[in-house]
Amino acid sequence: MPKSVAIVTGAAGDIGRAITRRLADGHDVVLLADIDGDAAERAAHDLGAEEHFVAVSCDVTDAPSVAAMAAKARSLGTVRTLVNNAGAARAVSLHDTTQAIWRMDNALNLEAAFLCFRAVEEMLKESQGSVVNVASVNGMNVFGHPAYSAAKAGLLHLTRLIAVEYGKFGIRANAVAPGTVRTKAWEARAAANPQVFEEAKRWYPLERIVDPDDIAEAVRFLASPLAKAISGVCLPVDCGLTAGQAEVARTFSQSNHY
Repeated sequence: MPKSVAIVTGAAGDIGRAITRRLADGHDVVLLADIDGDAAERAAHDLGAEEHFVAVSCDVTDAPSVAAMAAKARSLGTVRTLVNNAGAARAVSLHDTTQAIWRMDNALNLEAAFLCFRAVEEMLKESQGSVVNVASVNGMNVFGHPAYSAAKAGLLHLTRLIAVEYGKFGIRANAVAPGTVRTKAWEARAAANPQVFEEAKRWYPLERIVDPDDIAEAVRFLASPLAKAISGVCLPVDCGLTAGQAEVARTFSQSNHY
């Protein structure tokens, strides 16, 4: 029987590492794909035994690179889980967004997930596997970063497209939508404004921001047999952000209970 393989793109980052660590529990091998091959190698080494964690350099916006990544996965076993985690945001406002930025953000945050899915879809059919797309609350509401946000909204729809068309093969597709996550990507903002996390907390009903492990636990659940009847959904992992804001509720209700 072939080994079960999970693929995590953007695996060298904080969220990618956390997801990889969690998925190791239910898979024989986790393939860490990242455009920074050296960083992926370091992450794989840090996570554990080389037979369980395998690194590959992959530009998920480049079809031949994605095909090579899929071939590597095939050499390790058969893909049971694909996690499209790679992503990044550039311009913070629509006014600051150029055509080049719009195209780059859509290539990385939306088209890449399409390329990765198509590259491994036959293996997912064999395993009746699962796709988990790491989207964002930005794809659900306006929080800045317009090109990134539009791409993440598209990623949520791609999730539903896969769920509906490929459900007959036993393939499930779901998404998680993180809110603010405490990662190295926020270091520059925190350096410029040390109070950025404290300021962000006011908008979160749980009065905290998300940790990478919070995302990883949600991904593990959606990829596992525990979620065998769940497909085509988006699970916000956002400490309540998209449920609403207490400050707004207090203003409109004039109640101090919020």
